[in-house]
Amino acid sequence: MNAMGMNRQTGRFISENAHIAQSVQDILLPLVGSRVMRRDYGALLFSLLDKPQTSALRLQLMAACFSALLRFESRIRLEKINIEQHAETSQIAIVAQIIESGAAFSFHFPVRSR
Repeated sequence: MNAMGMNRQTGRFISENAHIAQSVQDILLPLVGSRVMRRDYGALLFSLLDKPQTSALRLQLMAACFSALLRFESRIRLEKINIEQHAETSQIAIVAQIIESGAAFSFHFPVRSR
């Protein structure tokens, strides 16, 4: 069964992969504590982005993504998270498996430093 979700901007139906990608981005972008009614929702991603780029920071960024997705996105089983850091932006690449169907899921998105 191929589930569908709703696009948060248009209100139209979207595929399961697109809905999971939308959800992943929604989980990772807000800073923990920024949602009034859900203070524990989000990731520590943006609190880490402006720090000096080191291998330890890269590991902290991956851990922040992993822990937030493990907690708030139960439809996927994470296999790999990679952070590519550049001067102005970082690219987050996620490889996972959709639990219900066993299908592969991958998602990339840029995040900009403040």
